[in-house]
Amino acid sequence: MSEDYGLFGPGSVTWKVMGEPVLLVGGLRALILQALHPPSMWGTAQNSELMDPRAAWDRLARTVEFVRVRTYGTLDEVERVGRRVRRIHSRLTGFHPHTGEIFRIDEPENLLWVHMGEVDSYLDVAWRSGVPLTPEEADAFVDEQRRAGAVVGLDPADIPASVAEMRDYYARIRPELFACREAKQGLRRLYNPAIPRRMLPLKLAAPSIATLVVATLPRWARRMYGLPATPLEDLWATTTLKALYRGTRIVPEQWRYSPDARRARRLTRETASDLAAVS
Repeated sequence: MSEDYGLFGPGSVTWKVMGEPVLLVGGLRALILQALHPPSMWGTAQNSELMDPRAAWDRLARTVEFVRVRTYGTLDEVERVGRRVRRIHSRLTGFHPHTGEIFRIDEPENLLWVHMGEVDSYLDVAWRSGVPLTPEEADAFVDEQRRAGAVVGLDPADIPASVAEMRDYYARIRPELFACREAKQGLRRLYNPAIPRRMLPLKLAAPSIATLVVATLPRWARRMYGLPATPLEDLWATTTLKALYRGTRIVPEQWRYSPDARRARRLTRETASDLAAVS
């Protein structure tokens, strides 16, 4: 009986990319990018603890755990967390403060925006950091992530399947985006987050981390937040990401990667060796 590797498995670009520590920047970038879609931001702010600084850290921890299970968990584990998320979303609605409209949180356009914010952010940070990726692997990553979109209730056929399709998606949706009050509030909190006492040293690093995260955003996104949007910020962000990635490479693998990422790398090496032996 073959082992259950979940949605991805050895040889997937997802396993190659997602374990890198520098991808933490991508996760934060996704949150700030996702906030530029007002219905998604309003729905989140109105139905979660995101705007409560005392509870925001716990919510972030739950999101990180969801991404971990979705990336490395078995099919049963992925289905379990996906079913929970879909059930929660199906019960929630949002209020459009400009039109008075009530909308469902799990409307496909909202789910797709959040999904694409993740995919674009992880891929952009990995690529600019120097994680070795060919253009074909970048397309494969976007394609693989359609399975992740299905976990939250999207039809994979409706999700961009390549870098070019992803760019087309952003070109279509940009006229609908802007930084609402809640988005700007979330951005300010990135610079001064509410951090549990046991992790207080992170508060000192927060402004530097936030500056890097914001600089990795597309220029059009930075302009929506009223922030500098020139090639200089792009160059600085890319240079810093490359330095961070190279810095992590000198750390021994047993300390550099999480247990899930270490297992994924080991299985990938073993699978590659088995294939080489057969050929």
